[in-house]
Amino acid sequence: MVRLRPAAERGVTQTGWLDSRHTFSFNRYIDPAWTSFRSLRVINEDRIAGGGRFDWHAHRDMEILTWILSGALEHEDSTGARGVLRPGDLQKMSAGTGICHSEANASQTEPLRLLQIWILPSQRGLEPDYVDKHFPPEERRNRLRLPASPGGRDGSLPVHQEVELWTTVLDEGRTVKHPLAEDRHGWLQAASGELHLNGVTLRSGDGAAVSSEPSLEITATQNTEILLFDLG
Repeated sequence: MVRLRPAAERGVTQTGWLDSRHTFSFNRYIDPAWTSFRSLRVINEDRIAGGGRFDWHAHRDMEILTWILSGALEHEDSTGARGVLRPGDLQKMSAGTGICHSEANASQTEPLRLLQIWILPSQRGLEPDYVDKHFPPEERRNRLRLPASPGGRDGSLPVHQEVELWTTVLDEGRTVKHPLAEDRHGWLQAASGELHLNGVTLRSGDGAAVSSEPSLEITATQNTEILLFDLG
C-alpha cells in the first residue's frame, strides 16, 4: 500500500526570511492524520532567504538529520561543532540529554533550501553528539546510496534507531529498486523532479508512506532527487 502525502497539503510556516513546509504536525501546525510515520517525526522543507537565521535553541532525545539541497548552511552547536554545509552534505545531531545549536544561511544574498528530519531515537538520555559527511553526486547518480544507518555501515552516518536513509539522483527514465522486508516500512520524499513509485506519481515536495509492499520501484519521469527511509 502506498499512501500519498501531497506537497500542497503540508503545513506552512512563513516569516520574512523563512518558508517552511511541514510533512508532519510541527509547532503550531497540527494534522491528526499526519503526526508521524513509524519513527519519523519531522520532515520540514525549509527555504531560507539570504541572511536568515535560526537563533540558538535547544533539542533533546531526538536524532536530527539535515540534508542540503541548494545553497549553504552555517552551523554551530554546544558540542563545539561549527562549519558550513553544502549540497550533498548530511548533518546528524543526536540531541540526547540536550543540545543547543544555531543555523543560518551562510550567504547574505543567495537562498538556501534544505530538508530537516527528526527521528525518534531507540532510547532516551543518550550522550549528545554531532557528525557530518559529504556524499558526492557521482556516488548517488542513478543508484541508491546509504548516507545514514544504525551503526553507520558502508561509510554512512550512525543513527540511534532502526532506520536506513537512502538517496539517489535519477536521470529522466532511469529506475532504481529497493527491497522491503516483511516487517519493514518505507517513506519516500521527493526533493525535486517527478517520479513513479510502484505506479503512484510523486512530484517535488510530495511524500509517500509505504507498507505491505515487497519492494519499491522508483522511475524518474524527470530528473529527480529523492530521500528514501527504510523503517522498522
